[in-house]
Amino acid sequence: MSLSVKKIIKIALPLVLGGFLVWYSLSKVSVATLLQYFKDANYSWIALGLFFGILSHLSRAYRWKFLLEPMGYKPDFGNSTMAVLVAYLVNYAVPRAGEVSRAAVMTNYEDIPFEKGFGTIVAERMADLLMMLSIVAITLFVQFDFIYQLLTKNFDPIKIGILLVGLVLFFVVFTRSVKKAESGIGLKIKNFVVGLVEGVTSIFKMKNKWAFIFHTVFIWVMYVLMFWATIPAIEGLQVPLGGVLIGFIAGGFAIAATNGGIGLYPVAVAGALALFGIAEEPATAFGWIMWTAQTAMIIIFGGLAFLFLPIYNRNKKI
Repeated sequence: MSLSVKKIIKIALPLVLGGFLVWYSLSKVSVATLLQYFKDANYSWIALGLFFGILSHLSRAYRWKFLLEPMGYKPDFGNSTMAVLVAYLVNYAVPRAGEVSRAAVMTNYEDIPFEKGFGTIVAERMADLLMMLSIVAITLFVQFDFIYQLLTKNFDPIKIGILLVGLVLFFVVFTRSVKKAESGIGLKIKNFVVGLVEGVTSIFKMKNKWAFIFHTVFIWVMYVLMFWATIPAIEGLQVPLGGVLIGFIAGGFAIAATNGGIGLYPVAVAGALALFGIAEEPATAFGWIMWTAQTAMIIIFGGLAFLFLPIYNRNKKI
């Protein structure tokens, strides 16, 4: 299989999956019903959610400087912000291509070598991965009784115990084999884990580590608040804290799995909220409203950033 065909499949597969999931979602709730929910929605709450989203993007752009300054680069905050927005926009077209475009923007307008800019973005992603795992851990702690009851109600406790023991044994064997690996996929996994650990621990060695950590936490708090603040947009929709956290996590994984969560985001969020007894219709409608609001924000601000970048830098030598 040629490289070009592989690239086409890599780009097309998430879109095909997203299209199927859009169809699946609309088979559960009609377009007319969704449009009515959009019509009746309280857009003040949606605007508040988007405000939190904008704050997260600004904080992400500002946080970037803490990784670039030790290398002697002091990027313009405007360029950093627009690079972040362009990256989000590009990710909607080609998954994970946003990181490349973000580094390329700073190479063009701030003379930051691509490999250095891209390296700092990878370090950021490691910090973000750690935050996502932290939110998952907090959710498991806060909703332990609920999750335990859910599992024991739907699955045989003995089978769950056997599965957990099996997973622990597999993890031990897998970890030992990876540590000993000197070639092949085992070595790649080992190098990835080592790089991940080095990237995360390097954060604690930087000059402005506490400022970086503050912005990292702030970014993810804003993400959660964006999700939470949009819930009252649907009249009568009440979601407990556990539902907010589990719904947020489900939506986050949906965005990572497809282009901007197209199709999958509403399905994942509705499925998460259904665990808390929330009816399918308002849960799906909320998922669509939430996804549409985020997507509109990215398309509008990302598009404006893409167009405004050369104007903003017209006096700079490129």
